[in-house]
Amino acid sequence: MVQKYQSPVRVYKYPFELVMAAYEKRFPTCPLIPVFLGSEILGEWRSADGAVHTVERSCRLRVDAPRLLRKIAGVEHVIFVQRNVLNWRERTLLIDAHNETFASRVTVKENCRYTVHPENEDWTCFEQSASLDVRSFFGFESTLEKIAMKQYTANVKRGKEVIEHYLSELISQGTSHIPRWTPAPVREEDARSQAVHQCPSSMVADDPSDAPGPDPEMATVDGHKLDADYIERCLGHLTPMQESCLVQLRRWLQETHKGKIPKDEHILRFLRARDFHLDKARDMLCQSLSWRKQHQVDLLLQTWQPPAPLQEFYAGGWHYQDIDGRPLYILRLGQMDTKGLMKAVGEEALLQHVLSVNEEGQKRCEGNTRQFGRPISSWTCLLDLEGLNMRHLWRPGVKALLRMIEVVEDNYPETLGRLLIVRAPRVFPVLWTLVSPFINENTRRKFLIYSGSNYQGPGGLVDYLDKDVIPDFLGGESVCNVPEGGLVPKSLYLTEEEQEQADQLRQWSETYHAASVFRGTPHEVAVEIPEGESVITWDFDILRGDVVFSLYHVKQAPKLGPQEPGVRVSGQLIDKNWVLGADYSRVEAPLICREGQSIQGSHVTQWPGTYLLQWQIHSPSESVACSLPGVDDVLTALHSPGPKSKLLYYCEVLASQDFRGSMSSLESCTSRFSQLSATTSSSSSGQSHSGSVVSR
Repeated sequence: MVQKYQSPVRVYKYPFELVMAAYEKRFPTCPLIPVFLGSEILGEWRSADGAVHTVERSCRLRVDAPRLLRKIAGVEHVIFVQRNVLNWRERTLLIDAHNETFASRVTVKENCRYTVHPENEDWTCFEQSASLDVRSFFGFESTLEKIAMKQYTANVKRGKEVIEHYLSELISQGTSHIPRWTPAPVREEDARSQAVHQCPSSMVADDPSDAPGPDPEMATVDGHKLDADYIERCLGHLTPMQESCLVQLRRWLQETHKGKIPKDEHILRFLRARDFHLDKARDMLCQSLSWRKQHQVDLLLQTWQPPAPLQEFYAGGWHYQDIDGRPLYILRLGQMDTKGLMKAVGEEALLQHVLSVNEEGQKRCEGNTRQFGRPISSWTCLLDLEGLNMRHLWRPGVKALLRMIEVVEDNYPETLGRLLIVRAPRVFPVLWTLVSPFINENTRRKFLIYSGSNYQGPGGLVDYLDKDVIPDFLGGESVCNVPEGGLVPKSLYLTEEEQEQADQLRQWSETYHAASVFRGTPHEVAVEIPEGESVITWDFDILRGDVVFSLYHVKQAPKLGPQEPGVRVSGQLIDKNWVLGADYSRVEAPLICREGQSIQGSHVTQWPGTYLLQWQIHSPSESVACSLPGVDDVLTALHSPGPKSKLLYYCEVLASQDFRGSMSSLESCTSRFSQLSATTSSSSSGQSHSGSVVSR
């Protein structure tokens, strides 16, 4: 597996020319970097006008590894070849480095770039990226990967400290300004002459721009890149590898996600929840983005208005902040009639309210970060359990609680900084036994439980809350405006008709289905048509990747088991032995659907039987009927393991007696999804057939 590292942008608040003078002090050797044993110049070349200076060096690095591994490898140091292209005119330094030792077994590549800050020409930016590919190493491949990445990241920030040390040294010696390069008149004989040292022919280029440079990913500095100072100031201290994971995941979202990009602190929460395992965090974040889109969570704070019973009897609310500046949420669960609230507003309304609390919590964290001038990414919850009894263990209520915990754990990871549970009664262990298996282990570590009056005095709430913040009902000085709860009057309970409407609303929210499309494994949905003239309608959103959508009629129904007319079964349903045109036929032309598009369409059936809606991976280099992965797909798979494409879909069958023949009413329907849907590119809409339209 190839290990990668990508740094954020690091800024030196010094001019480029002065930073270059400090950089040159690292050669031929640098006592401040113990693993750097020395270097020698292999070749050097200057352009005719002196604007471009290219140097190729051989660098010796000490092997900082266990003695046994060094003995097996038979080396005490390794050789790296470094190529520097310094362009005084453009004020850039491009650095490429690769290993020469064990090159047949291990490939190490590093690309660095010094440039002028885009907003301040007297500052200098620095970026670096690296990759490590251990193909074979005497059976110690995994060990070598860990040692190499650990040593590399340990020296990343050390490199900046070394440059700053030499900058201070230059300034203390009286060199605080170096004039910028200006072109000098070039004499004809000078133009024929070459460098200080004769360089290998491979280093000579007709134009400096022809010289190989760093990875194209490093080619520009723009406002979309993360600044190391910004990370430290707004997101908190991260190790170099944690910074790298954040930079890589953020870049991946910018390149692939056409909708609204989550904020950096939100991305960081998912990385922390998966211990900075990049692939796992990316999958978790993608699922959450799909969920937010499906349930229009981005609009929740603007659209959610709690029903009157919730406003009066839901005993929870925000109350200043804890001693660390985290927003404080107080929930008096013991005083809350959860059964009455469930019967008065329904489970969905309770869930919506819990989600609005989490959305508001994230917003308050951002505000406190600005207010206190330090990163605050989580909040504290004070949970008062006085009054908790067997009524709170009502089975439907516990089931709803478990569902809410699952939704919050999946979509708001690492947002709870601390949970202070006070006045826990004897019945609490029963509730804890029920809910604790559904709570992430990292979250459980943040729980502090106080029974009786143990929360008072040293070691209690005063360790986490200022005295003037502790609420009055817990013996503090602060007047708390959180509702006291109480029994919900039965007169507020929903009628059977209202409860049925609430259930229908929940069913609507669950109407759309999520699907993953794998390479070589299309996703297919079977629709049974009991009579000849019916109408199949569809509405789907492409969340990730590009797909080809097709509609087929099959002569022999797939083996789906007993089912009622109109019931849909999904998966890969077309038998691999079937022949297109013989065993099944395409009834709608293939439609290429791009990532971020919302597609709506319909088809008037001519025959009864089974119809299959199919989504398969789109590969530009192949015909749409082929499911085999192309080279681009394989390369993408190496960097993006897991499902290639994801979508949300809904389909419905209208019977002939309900069909009025107005295709325009079917084709003009709009997507039900939230603003996370990407704006559809008009270039693809021309490829739509008569049965589907792209919503704009």
